[in-house]
Amino acid sequence: MLGEFYLWIKAVHIMAVISWMAGLFYLPRLFVYHVERAEGAGMLAVFETMEEKLLRVIMNPAMIVAWVTGLMMVSIPGVIAWDAIWPWSKLVGLIGMTWFHIWCARRRRIFTEGGNSLSGRNYRMMNEVPTVLMVVIVVSVIVKF
Repeated sequence: MLGEFYLWIKAVHIMAVISWMAGLFYLPRLFVYHVERAEGAGMLAVFETMEEKLLRVIMNPAMIVAWVTGLMMVSIPGVIAWDAIWPWSKLVGLIGMTWFHIWCARRRRIFTEGGNSLSGRNYRMMNEVPTVLMVVIVVSVIVKF
């Protein structure tokens, strides 16, 4: 039955991934500004609100929809060639992306508790993680090695 809706599921999956990736690129950048530019209680509250809303309203739902639609597509017989390398490399990239999402959520919680110990430079470096993972995932899906 899912096969009939494959293209719709795929379209929703792509939209969810785009939304999730936008958040994964933007949240660490907010952390950089939070560390380097938030002075005074007013600005700290603004950054904490932005980070919390981005995570709760956009990133979490987008990640859940991306996972659910991805699992729906994988469950359709014939969509995935499990004897190839690409589904496994995509899965590794996806697990890495999910780990990064969880890491960002933890860092946000640490900010709200006042315990941040990382610098803007640390967050800039971590901001490259989703880019590398995105490259692994996109090359895996498109090239299908």
